[in-house]
Amino acid sequence: MRWVLVFWLLVLSAVAFLDRVNISIAGSAISSEYHLGKVELGWVFSAFLLGYALFQTVGGRLADRFGSRRVLAAGVVWWGIFTALTAAVPAKIASALALFLAVRFLLGAGEAIVYPASNQFVARWIPVKERGIANGWIFAGVGVGAGLTPPMITYVMLHHGWRASFWFCAIVGAVAGIVWYVAARDTPEQHPLVSQGERQAIRDGLQAASGAHNAAANQASSAPAVLAPWSSVLRSKEVLGITLSYFSYGYVAWIFFSWFYIYLAEVRGLNLKASAVLAMLPFLAMAVTCPIGGFLNDWFTLRRGPRVGRCGLAAFAMTLTAVFLVVGSRAASADVASLVLAGGAGSLYLAQSSFWSVSADIAGASSGSVSGFMNMGAQIGGAVTASLTPFIAQRLGWTASFLVAAAMSALGAAAWLLVDPTAKLSPTAERAGSQALQTHTVPR
Repeated sequence: MRWVLVFWLLVLSAVAFLDRVNISIAGSAISSEYHLGKVELGWVFSAFLLGYALFQTVGGRLADRFGSRRVLAAGVVWWGIFTALTAAVPAKIASALALFLAVRFLLGAGEAIVYPASNQFVARWIPVKERGIANGWIFAGVGVGAGLTPPMITYVMLHHGWRASFWFCAIVGAVAGIVWYVAARDTPEQHPLVSQGERQAIRDGLQAASGAHNAAANQASSAPAVLAPWSSVLRSKEVLGITLSYFSYGYVAWIFFSWFYIYLAEVRGLNLKASAVLAMLPFLAMAVTCPIGGFLNDWFTLRRGPRVGRCGLAAFAMTLTAVFLVVGSRAASADVASLVLAGGAGSLYLAQSSFWSVSADIAGASSGSVSGFMNMGAQIGGAVTASLTPFIAQRLGWTASFLVAAAMSALGAAAWLLVDPTAKLSPTAERAGSQALQTHTVPR
């Protein structure tokens, strides 16, 4: 049952990226209809990412407190509403830019819960030795959703207009959210379709490598979770290290999500259909390499330890991404550039499961909060690139934009040197003792 739910988290991940990447495909049509320049369109992209970044820690804490089932279902409904409202901005209204900024900001706020809540599910449901591949499959949804978006949105736009494509996305999201709410439960103990054997396997697999009980195992039991205080989170060099690296990761990733389609159409001179086909390549590469990265993550961790399996793989993948970006941005042929840059996107997503596996490993019951804080870093990086990339391109050219991204990827690789994946972010003894005392003295 845990793998059925992991698959549906892949679906929700795909829907989330369908709802956020659609505007980059419709961007040229929106710019023309509302008379927005590239920099103003970049502000609209950044508004989504700002809302997405600011509500990461809030979404993670909500998932820690109330569980992934309700929080994630509510989030899917929220972002479906604001996806539809994006298409409802009147064509001739004077304040169209302000409305787009507000709607996309609120869409980002709703989508902020998807991956912290997914990571809370992983911490409660997935044994430690399976977390790499589980996160690999969940984040394969990024590539699936973003990869399907260019041809799907282009098809709907050509036949029904860009607004219809947003309504379509909203309906798909609503259906996916309803299925999740019906199928999911917060813990294996609550799910009627989890066998006793699987329940015991999950419980045993939530043991830490040292044999001590992981905090997530306590959360999966009847005892209430004790969450790590924010002072411990902010003092952890592991949390700060992965957040710095994920900031760099987000900067690079959002060049593909925000600008790659427009780059192919307007810089490389491809027509609408050719741009849609080649714009799929980075996202298909992401969909393939995410589960491969998750498998390698667990495989190397089992055989060489977590420093190699979690940290070493991520550092290598982000270094390789920097190389691909340098080479691809200088290619003369549009086809060659698309292939090489797609290789950069694929190598970047080899590292994806490392971030989420390490945050679940070190944070336990607080994995939603910690992964939300970490993901806030990535989305701030994405908000920066959404606006900075066209600014650099206008003044120095698109090659310079990709070279800056390569430098950021190298920085992200270096940040993994700060991370000890075996460290544990635990609640303070005083807090744990206090909550335990309340648990045993308060009448039920």
